Amino acid sequence: MKTLTNVTLQKWGGYAALYEALAYIIGFVGFIGIVNVGGIVDPVEKVAAIVANQGALTALMLIVYVVWGASLVVLTLALHERLNGNTSALARTATVFGIIWSLLVIASGMIYNVGMETVVTLNASDPTQAATVWLAIGSVFNGLGGGVEVVGGIWVILLSVAGLRSGTFARGLHFLGYVVGIAGVVSVVPALSEISASIFGLTQIVWFAWLGVAMLREGAVVSAEIPTPAYK
Repeated sequence: MKTLTNVTLQKWGGYAALYEALAYIIGFVGFIGIVNVGGIVDPVEKVAAIVANQGALTALMLIVYVVWGASLVVLTLALHERLNGNTSALARTATVFGIIWSLLVIASGMIYNVGMETVVTLNASDPTQAATVWLAIGSVFNGLGGGVEVVGGIWVILLSVAGLRSGTFARGLHFLGYVVGIAGVVSVVPALSEISASIFGLTQIVWFAWLGVAMLREGAVVSAEIPTPAYK
């Protein structure tokens, strides 16, 4: 008899990976094409733009950060099982980094939205002070995961190494993972942060989509055999 537990988790992991890719696309379109707040340098002007686009920004942060981070938990657990995390120290280490990244991303989104509420209220009476407060909030947001992708980069690299060693998924997916991971780690360098973070996000769209399709197609393969109890 076969258990559906593993198959179900792998399918949910596949759907989660596809959501991650979709959320990245929504993020690129939303933050660059629709609400380009990040391109504004002057703090007072940035706060004014945030006030004008608060609704859209709140929705984007929920989709791209809060829900994205929650979905990453599901994907991380599915990959932990798929890569034999119970016996592989490398896979377990990857799982830890995946959970940490999930928490950082969720926290980033919540801090941004809560901070935005505070700044919008403050801006009505003192725009200059609101700009100062937003500088502090923005620094915390970027430090946790809004601008530096080093934790995510390490996670992808560890998964790629573990996947290549175990023969799980296509080799091309893991080689792409190295590109994604290195770009994420390099984002910690201030001079290269912007371009490397962009490369990380763009390549990870392909990586997440490829991973999601692979998990959905191959989910049934990992279903485990459960011995039928012998009765006298």
